[in-house]
Amino acid sequence: MENLIGLVNRIQKACTALGDHGDTEGSGIGLPTLWEALPSVAVVGGQSSGKSSVLESFVGRDFLPRGSGIVTRRPLVLQLHKIDEGQVEYAEFLHLPKRRFTDFSLVRKEIEDETDRLTGRTKQISIQPIHLSIYSPNVVNLTLIDLPGLTKVAVEGQPDSIVQDIETMVRSYVEKPNCIILAISPANQDIATSDAMKLAKEVDPNGERTFGVLTKLDLMDKGTNALDVLEGRSFRLQHPWVGVVNRSQADINKNVDMILSRRKEREYFATSPDYSHLASKMGSEYLAKLLSQNLESVIKSRIPSITSLISKTIDELEAEMNQIGRPIAVDAGAQLYTILDLCRAFDRVFKEHLDGGRPGGDRIYGVFDNQLPAALKKLPFDRYLSLQNVKKVVSEADGYQPHLIAPEQGYRRLIEGGLSYFRGPAEASVDAVHLVLKELVRKSIGETQELRRFPTLQAELAAASYEALERFREDSRKTALRLVDMEASYLTVEFFRKLPQEVERVNNPQGSNPTGNNNPPGPGGNPAAPVIDRFGDGHFRRIGANVSAYISMVSDTLRNTIPKAVVYCQVREAKRSLLNHFYTQVGKKEGDQLAKLLDEDPALMERRVQCAKRLELYKSAKDEIDSVSWSR
Repeated sequence: MENLIGLVNRIQKACTALGDHGDTEGSGIGLPTLWEALPSVAVVGGQSSGKSSVLESFVGRDFLPRGSGIVTRRPLVLQLHKIDEGQVEYAEFLHLPKRRFTDFSLVRKEIEDETDRLTGRTKQISIQPIHLSIYSPNVVNLTLIDLPGLTKVAVEGQPDSIVQDIETMVRSYVEKPNCIILAISPANQDIATSDAMKLAKEVDPNGERTFGVLTKLDLMDKGTNALDVLEGRSFRLQHPWVGVVNRSQADINKNVDMILSRRKEREYFATSPDYSHLASKMGSEYLAKLLSQNLESVIKSRIPSITSLISKTIDELEAEMNQIGRPIAVDAGAQLYTILDLCRAFDRVFKEHLDGGRPGGDRIYGVFDNQLPAALKKLPFDRYLSLQNVKKVVSEADGYQPHLIAPEQGYRRLIEGGLSYFRGPAEASVDAVHLVLKELVRKSIGETQELRRFPTLQAELAAASYEALERFREDSRKTALRLVDMEASYLTVEFFRKLPQEVERVNNPQGSNPTGNNNPPGPGGNPAAPVIDRFGDGHFRRIGANVSAYISMVSDTLRNTIPKAVVYCQVREAKRSLLNHFYTQVGKKEGDQLAKLLDEDPALMERRVQCAKRLELYKSAKDEIDSVSWSR
């Protein structure tokens, strides 16, 4: 079976290259992180606890920056790869993939320079890691993350928040359940004051993930030892404590060979009266092997859940990429095709609203079924056809010569004046439908998923749609008013011929009498003249009643014909040709103008880039895992 640590190393490299540092919550990107799911070993310790010496002893080389204050200001992902004896030992940075370092003093300088490139020459820290791989026959396969040393006080040149910033960064690594904590404490200090153990106890109270390391055993006061700690009596962990003896500062200053230092360390434990019984389980070489075995075991146990997470996240990211949309082509033809395709998508949604596939179109029917009848009922015909107004209109229509039999002109003026009231409801119906259509355009643009990427195109599409709806409204208004005017311009004569008019009584005063005279005889035996008061209130009430009946008939007619006109001129045209003018205008645009229409929201563009990188990462990780034949 392929080395599991090597597999995770490759996935970690992809994480670093594609921007997954496990800090998505702090960065506000809100993308899933694979980094946090990968098992790792985080090296934690206070400043001057011996962290750097332990790491260098694992490698057998001087390669880490040294000095006072905060030296490690960015996480260092250190991947150790064991190679065969006789092969050239070298180091390689992920940000310099084509350069191999065989001089490890240059590795130290590159770590310093790369840190300064991101943070400047300040004492600030950054969560973005440096990724370093070392290939050597003197190492075991192991990946460690060197974190800034915990500190209690900010010194000159450091921001006041540096203490909390470092602790927050270290916590972001060690609190993850897949993280193995390598807690380093100096033996010449009370273990109860150890910053590393304090933090490890908080995030791993049972000590299941923590490996305790005691450094500087050789610097303890004479007559004292650290057996209570190393044998787990004063601070119990699930894993055994390991003691190490690193190079002294004098050895470091003299550049004493690390391989020689390892031999001295073995001799120290083998000959120590205090620790000789633990010699086989002490020292940096043993610690490196122990960590390597444990890390491989943890990786193997986590692979099924990592595989499941990768598959699930790939589906989620692909769904989001489909929702965001793919990048837009740069040539004008493809851009025009994209614009037209987006317009068609909007038009589809708009028609679905009108046809009932989506809610909203029913509001148009509500205009015809509720608003228009209500408006017609509210027309002030009671006031208009009052006895006083009927008298006034009829009298004015007669002029100086009163009507002889029936007030023909009075009837016409009353009817024409009454029908003019229908213009208001007709126009109100047109406007009400116009407002519904405008609202449906707005909703359709918002519901067209593909359009959300292009705010400029949304605005242009909305403006073009509103402009078209204005044209349809004007045409509909003219048509609806024509219906009213047509009713006023030609009256339905048959309606009045069927009414029991007073004029018929005048023309047929005898009724059924054969003599043609129903009136009682007057003086001399001649029939009496009909008694008709053409200026009495009853006469004018009958005129008002007749006109009211006619207006009611016209009202019923308009109640049916106004909706037909509105639907024909507005709704039908909106479905048929809402964007026709826009299509014509778009076809005339040049390439740069088309590009402006497809000017995406910068935040959305950045989101697509981040999603694409993260999707590439997860697919790469899936390929890495699928390429390995797993055994149980």
